[in-house]
Amino acid sequence: MITDDPPVERPGPQPRSRWRRVGRSLLIVLAIVVSVSVVAALGADYWLRSHLGGQVRELPSAMPVGERPQSAPADAMNILLMGSDKRVDGSIAGQRSDTMMVVNIPADRHSVGVVSIPRDSWVQVPGHGPAKINAAFSWGGPALAVETVEKLTGVRMDHVAVIDWEGFKELTDLLGGVRVNIPRTVTDPYSDRTWKAGTYRMDGETALAYVRQRAGLPRGDIDRIERQQAFLRSLAGQTLSRSTFTSPKRLYEVLDAVTANLAVEEGWSAADMRNLGWSLRSVRSDDIAFTVVPLKGLGMEGSQSVVYLDRPAGEDLWQAVREDRLAEWIDETGTGLGDVVD
Repeated sequence: MITDDPPVERPGPQPRSRWRRVGRSLLIVLAIVVSVSVVAALGADYWLRSHLGGQVRELPSAMPVGERPQSAPADAMNILLMGSDKRVDGSIAGQRSDTMMVVNIPADRHSVGVVSIPRDSWVQVPGHGPAKINAAFSWGGPALAVETVEKLTGVRMDHVAVIDWEGFKELTDLLGGVRVNIPRTVTDPYSDRTWKAGTYRMDGETALAYVRQRAGLPRGDIDRIERQQAFLRSLAGQTLSRSTFTSPKRLYEVLDAVTANLAVEEGWSAADMRNLGWSLRSVRSDDIAFTVVPLKGLGMEGSQSVVYLDRPAGEDLWQAVREDRLAEWIDETGTGLGDVVD
């Protein structure tokens, strides 16, 4: 269902399995940046805090051991956020992470920076050699994924979180849909779906089709990442709106949808997350800066299509993170997410 005029000509319903590949990528940042902030607002209600916090699963042995980068300066914090299917038994063993983002929370808590790393990035995976970065999660779980990112970036990850895709569609619909601006008419040749230029309010099902498209877009996967970031920005804006905070029922439903699908490393307590949320209480969607790790281009490694990273430009980015000036770097380089994306 779309509350405005339909922006798309549909050939038919999309399989629910598609949610497993892209739905989770949109909920990840919201789970940390938004939901812990809202939990902080519920600090006076012990039952709500204990129930919602109790839904967040713990990931045992989720951080690497041995030599690691230095901790972030002062009170800055870096969180590795990933998406994965959740097994019937609740485990994530053997799954690949199709979404990987580094969330940088500066010491002043006035903003949040999000760096997306394409899942097909060709990197060195410790103990395995060159491979796509999402293979690390499959081979060694969160700990190897964290170690791989730390070796790549030289940035210490203070926390790791994994989100399951289940909550995304429900959250989008709970908010009454999310507004998306489509700047030009474009057709997805894989699904034979045409998106007409305009601004529309999309429900969860329609948003899925929008954010999963890569064919027919000028830069393929990179444009798809930016579509996901733009949708997440709009989703975060509505979640942080006054209408959410002034409606106890909606507030609870939003938090319930997010925390029921979130897992964090063992030892990152609900109290710690509430404290983080409280420190971010002034952050709004306009204060969240999105960017993509600098890229050199696409290529092939054997039969695999891969993404090559621009290492010199990437080192500048990660040095900015280490020095707690990511927001300034994004502004200076003009690499942040634009107001309108394809």
